[in-house]
Amino acid sequence: MFRSLIALAATAVVAAGSVAFSDEAKPQVKSEMPASPLSYTMKSLDGKDVDLSQYKGKVVLVVNVASKCGLTGQYAPLQRIHDKYKDQGFVVLGFPCNQFGSQEPGSADDIKTFCTKNYGVTFDMFEKIDVNGENAAPLYKALTALPTKPVGPGKITWNFEKFLIGRDGQVVGRFTPRTEPSDLEATIEAEIAKKAAGNAAQ
Repeated sequence: MFRSLIALAATAVVAAGSVAFSDEAKPQVKSEMPASPLSYTMKSLDGKDVDLSQYKGKVVLVVNVASKCGLTGQYAPLQRIHDKYKDQGFVVLGFPCNQFGSQEPGSADDIKTFCTKNYGVTFDMFEKIDVNGENAAPLYKALTALPTKPVGPGKITWNFEKFLIGRDGQVVGRFTPRTEPSDLEATIEAEIAKKAAGNAAQ
């Protein structure tokens, strides 16, 4: 009986020690991923700081763009869907990148002139960045790490890859470069409607 009591006491001490270790000595892992891709600050094409949190509550299409690509003509439908839905809380954000075939070689002024003159672009454009590799912008490091659909996580494959972010600031879809902006309209409308549905329920 005495030996049994000693064994029970020893077990209790070991268990208490385990609890103490798990609560106090266990490393605390902190995620470096922000709550939303819209938690970053980026430079506009004019060199000004833009806090992307200003777009929270909107439906946002993030696109890496280039001026000398076979897909450059997508600027036109991107501008069309921007115009079509901007009054409903939708925006397009363009991020020039020169990593794919060196197809965005120009300066910020060159890019601005090209987009305005050839496509009448009025949606927000940002400074030229890397979207892949060690020097990729933190925004793109976050976007490409997410378990997105229909395209999964991984490097940007080419110019005009697209990320759609919902009103809650979370990515709802990643789409290939050849996905036409017009093909996203149903998804965009569904995300826009979420706010309307929420307001109706209140």
